Amino acid sequence: MKPVIALVGRPNVGKSTLFNRMTKSRDAIVADFAGLTRDRHYGDGRQGDQEFIVVDTGGFEPDSTTGIVKEMAKQTRQAVAEADAVIFVVDVRTGLSGQDQDIARYLRQANKRVHLAVNKAEGMSDSPLLGEFHELGMGEPHPVSAAHGQGIRSLLEAVLEPFQSDEDEPAEEEHEGVIRLAVAGRPNVGKSTLINTWLGEERLVAFDMPGTTRDAIAVDFERNGQKFQLIDTAGLRRKGKVFEAIEKFSVVKTLQAIADAHVVLLLLDATQGVTDQDAHIAGYILESGRAVVLAVNKWDAIDSYQREQLARSIEHRLAFLKFAPVHHISALKRQGLGPLWTAMADAYSSAYKKMTTPVLTRLIQEAVEHQTPKRSGHFRPKLRYAHQGGMNPPIVVIHGNSLEGVTEVYKRYLEARIRAHYKLVGTPLRIELRSSKNPFKDE
Repeated sequence: MKPVIALVGRPNVGKSTLFNRMTKSRDAIVADFAGLTRDRHYGDGRQGDQEFIVVDTGGFEPDSTTGIVKEMAKQTRQAVAEADAVIFVVDVRTGLSGQDQDIARYLRQANKRVHLAVNKAEGMSDSPLLGEFHELGMGEPHPVSAAHGQGIRSLLEAVLEPFQSDEDEPAEEEHEGVIRLAVAGRPNVGKSTLINTWLGEERLVAFDMPGTTRDAIAVDFERNGQKFQLIDTAGLRRKGKVFEAIEKFSVVKTLQAIADAHVVLLLLDATQGVTDQDAHIAGYILESGRAVVLAVNKWDAIDSYQREQLARSIEHRLAFLKFAPVHHISALKRQGLGPLWTAMADAYSSAYKKMTTPVLTRLIQEAVEHQTPKRSGHFRPKLRYAHQGGMNPPIVVIHGNSLEGVTEVYKRYLEARIRAHYKLVGTPLRIELRSSKNPFKDE
């Protein structure tokens, strides 16, 4: 499971700049949930082979006499509670402040792994100004420059070192033929009801698996011969020998569950329509490349006009998930759950579909014969052959000449042809174009 790193510090020390540097993009924010997480942003990062989740906090209000006002303290505590490690960001130019001391005192009480990042220290790795930050008692300060990218690699190596062993554990592919399923969605859409219905209906729960220090719980069960592993997003807790699902919204838990799943069931509330939170979660699922099935819960609670409006809303706001099947269910009344299982199994099968090079190449050649790509400059893109580059999601790599001129519209056309042939449902399909060097390009 991806470790979670929280960035904590007072305002204007460069936390957001460091966040963007760690996620390698200003567009890397994957969730900004209004109200619930007003001052926390979540993004994905990678250092070598190690992936992680970064949480950017809004910091502490500068005009507060105590250093922590009530609302901001709540946000920071939540971010620290969700984190496996904390990067405490300070500013070498302004020096050590009383507010830094307050934050350090709080972090010591939180009993988390804390790494001190002294920001805006470009060219100051040996500066005596770094010495005063030893007073915080947070270990050796790491001089970094988020704006210039200096010292970030060594900081991340130190932060991620305790989690490297997680990559060597053979847990990932040991569950041969087992579909890891995550149920994602906003609070109160019915995740808990659906999970309780499944567990009570199947009566085949084998065991709970309290996997990691993050208390992630996976429940193994079987239906019609297909084994599933339910990854906790709703807050499953064990009470005696009975599983209870507690609705406790945690963005980090949801992001981790999505990353660890084969298939994600995105649950929508028919009475609420498609909200910004739904769209954010859907966007993260797409970025993660996970197979996805949409389930509209409480379908029985709306009339025909509302159903029509909801269908339009899904088509408009979740247009990027048009490959995902939509099912209408009622978790409370146990309606529509059978087809849902079939859809999730089909999505899993599509995500791991094997595509041979001869068939893919023939598909590409037939597509070009039916519709050639537009000329780009002096050259027309030439698509020569294709092969599979990966699964979950399926990746098709197309080789040829001048492929940088292939438009997004034409890529979608190719994707549609491949999807239709292999009957891919519920999984994103990624197409990579690789051009051979043209020796006459500069002539």
